[in-house]
Amino acid sequence: MSAKKILFITTEIAPYLDETEMSVIARQLPQGIQDRGKEIRTFMPKFGAINERRNQLHEVIRLSGMNLIIDDTDHPLVIKVASIQSARMQIYFIDNEDFFHRKTLLFGEDGNDFIDNDERSIFYVRGVMETVKKLRWAPDLIHCHGWITALTPLYIKKYYSSDPCFRNTKVVYSVYNDDFKLPFRENFARKAKLEGVEDEDLKPILTVADFETVSQLAIDFSDGVIQGSPSIHEGVKQYAQNKGVPFLEYHPKETYIDAFNDFYDQILSK
Repeated sequence: MSAKKILFITTEIAPYLDETEMSVIARQLPQGIQDRGKEIRTFMPKFGAINERRNQLHEVIRLSGMNLIIDDTDHPLVIKVASIQSARMQIYFIDNEDFFHRKTLLFGEDGNDFIDNDERSIFYVRGVMETVKKLRWAPDLIHCHGWITALTPLYIKKYYSSDPCFRNTKVVYSVYNDDFKLPFRENFARKAKLEGVEDEDLKPILTVADFETVSQLAIDFSDGVIQGSPSIHEGVKQYAQNKGVPFLEYHPKETYIDAFNDFYDQILSK
């Protein structure tokens, strides 16, 4: 039997960015899952805070060159890659000058969320999916970390549902204590809507797209939900538990890799 393929999509990874709860998990988890016999790929945005020279990033020409249209505007997709030699891991970076060449990640130096975080999320998720297709690497399961990945379950289950690369893919969504404060713009649902996505699918975000409703949208189309932080938005946690989707409570650093690996196997067996 061939090894199961796990795709990790995250907001941040150490050592490319400062160590945070999510960046450390996104660094250690793929390695741990690989050590347990699964095949992995890992993606993150190429934020401007990442030093390309020090981290030896280089563009992958054969994967770059596509334009993604968001709200009638073309946005060039650039793919870069780097290696964490000690872990035998490659990290793929989704890059775009308009969206990711800023000194800070998701909010400005004034502490306010970037107003275009909605389009950055759409671009990032679509960029990952299109790159995975070009790699001809069909994941058995996608594990999403952070709200910037929240559209992934919807797109996998609707827009990419008949694509050979994703037809049988399961999706797990980790909810962290990473609430954003500024709701996405009023036209987010319209901009996020792709072929195969119906208004009913977007119901949680049709009125307002804040952290709670965007998380609900992700949960609606996920095959499993993980509590990634010791404490998360209570409304989001209750929504996931009431939804009846398999839910994994928080696990500390001593146990989470084995717990997540077992959870993947549980989801994949369904």
